[in-house]
Amino acid sequence: MKALASLDPLLEHRFRLGTCVLLKKHGELTFARLKSLLRATDGNLGAQLRKLEEREYLQSRKDFVERKPTTWYQLTATGSTALEAHLAALQSLIDASGNNV
Repeated sequence: MKALASLDPLLEHRFRLGTCVLLKKHGELTFARLKSLLRATDGNLGAQLRKLEEREYLQSRKDFVERKPTTWYQLTATGSTALEAHLAALQSLIDASGNNV
């Protein structure tokens, strides 16, 4: 089935997919906000964000907020394109199942 082959393996992990969806919606979020929204641990989220950065799906910047170091994340054009293709493949699978979800 073509839709299955079109799924992006990098986006099959819930934290990586969730991160991309949240960043697509909000534009830019801090590590702390992503951690809270995804209910992730520091270590697990950090590892998943690194994987997305290595593939250039995300970019990060460091800043200081109230004298505390803060890391901000933003979806890149590459990440946005990958997310859209992945979501289209998921929609194709849903459509092929005959269920109207």
